[in-house]
Formats: sequence, C-alpha cells, structure tokens
Amino acid sequence: MDPSGIRGKIIRFRILVVGRANAGKTTILQRVCNTRDDPEIRNSAGKKVDLAVLAASRERGLHDIENEMVFRSNPGFVFHDSRGFEAGGESEFIKVKEFIAARSKEGKLTNRLHAIWYCIPMDEAHRSFTAAEKKFFSECDTGTIPVIVVFTKFDALYDVAYSQLRKEGKSLKDARELAPRRAEETFPDGPQLKFLEGVKWPPKGHVCLPNMNEDNADCGALIERTAGTLNDEMLEQLFVSTQQTNLEICMMYAIKRTLPKYLDSVKSTTEAYKVILGTLGSWFPHIYVRLLESSKVALICIECLLVGRSESVDPR
Repeated sequence: MDPSGIRGKIIRFRILVVGRANAGKTTILQRVCNTRDDPEIRNSAGKKVDLAVLAASRERGLHDIENEMVFRSNPGFVFHDSRGFEAGGESEFIKVKEFIAARSKEGKLTNRLHAIWYCIPMDEAHRSFTAAEKKFFSECDTGTIPVIVVFTKFDALYDVAYSQLRKEGKSLKDARELAPRRAEETFPDGPQLKFLEGVKWPPKGHVCLPNMNEDNADCGALIERTAGTLNDEMLEQLFVSTQQTNLEICMMYAIKRTLPKYLDSVKSTTEAYKVILGTLGSWFPHIYVRLLESSKVALICIECLLVGRSESVDPR
C-alpha cells in the first residue's frame, strides 16, 4: 500500500499500554490525545462498555485486554490496557503474550498492534522493576512490534536529586533549580537502564516523562521516540499523522519522506506541485490544506534550499 493513500481507508493506530495501577497511564494517554476527558471503552464487538460494570469487574479481578479505549478528541488512536498484568500471575502474562501474538498476525492493518508502551513509575524507584516486568522483558518476544519503556512520574527523581545537591552544599534555591538537570544527567547511569540493557528482549527505546499532571505537560518525547522506532514508512505516516500534539514532527517527517522522492524527478509545473503538496498534506490530515499561490512559492523555496539550487525556478 502506498503510504500516501492510507488515509483513504479507515485505519487506526493501535497501542498496548502495559504497567502497574497508578503508573499514570491514563494521564499520559490524555496528554497524547490532548484532552482531560475519560476514554470511551468498547468491547471486541464494538459495543460500548458501561464504566460502572467495568469498575465492578476490575474489583473482582476481571479484565479483558481486548477492550478498546478511544478518546473522542482523537479517535485515530486505539489503546488496549493490560490491567491486572502487574500482579505477576502466570495466567495474566500468558494473556498478554497471546494478545500480542494474535494482533501481530491480523490481516487488516487497522486490527494489528502497532506499538507497546510499557509504563514504569519512578515514584517507586526502590522497586523500579517488579517480577512481572522482569518476566516480560526476559520472556516476551514482541517480534516487529516495538516496545517503548515510559518512565512515568519522573519528577519524583527530582526530589532525590534535590537532596543530593543539598548534601553537596547547594542553597535551597540552587538545589531546586538544578535538581531536574541532575536527575536527567544521572539517570543513564542508574539501575533502570542498566537492567534493560541486559534483558533478553530489550525495548526499542525509552522516554522519561515528568509532571504529566500539569496543564502544560509535554509528551513530545514519547511521540518522537515512538515514531523513530517504526521501521515501516506506512506505519510512520499512520502514527505521525494521527497524533495531533506535535506539529513539528509532522513537518519533519513530511519533508524527510516526501521531498527527496520528488524534487529531482518532477517537472516545475502546477500539476507537479499539486502532487507534491498533496503528498505533503497527507502527513497533516487534521489540518485543512489549500493550494494557494503562496503555497507554491513556499514549496519552491524549500526545493531551492534542499537541493542547493541557486537558479530561479519558474512555477508555471
């Protein structure tokens, strides 16, 4: 399938979210979908699940990983929650493995699992990896489905860094200002990443997300890292064009994947530029793009910049 044509079909980007209760998973999904609302939950048949019934089932330890979570603000994302897996039981682990295996073999792209976000909260740094998490990374082969570890509540490590800085003699003000940077600089040498480097099935990447409960919280790092782990251009475009919180990454991928294909092969005609602009626009499906004279001029400027042409280009 041509990547530029995927939006002509009903295709949604599907993500399995793994992690303990209270790891901040829902908050992150809300940030990704740019909303404060709770998601709608539907079963595998597409029927909406009553939240009261769902809550009662969870209290009894029942959970269906096939249930789909969708936010009205961005229905292009479908999330599955492995709730209950943190208990570490063998039956829960088997369900997760079977779900990943089955979804990876789905014939329709929209039904496949495209990525896994494994959330680990840093406010419980003394037990960063539970038995369930160790089991997942040592026994669960996800094949071509990338796993991104999301260290949630990373700001909890700011307090640890603050205490260290105070012991080093820093003032209250300086320690408070330097704590975030100290936490970020020392984290790569900490036990969390060292553990992940030694497991049988390591993740494709990781991100650290602090202060996700704040109104100006930025999940751009998660968007960029997820896009960077996808090894298929069609999935790249599906993911990048589905997310609506990072316009910069849309622009980067649109230029990176489109212009090199066309600038040396198409003629400088209006129709040719319509093709280029249309392909560029497919990376921005949530933005209405019109072909204006200024757009043609802008495209010509980009062409001159990228290919190093010094001569003027006739847009006719």
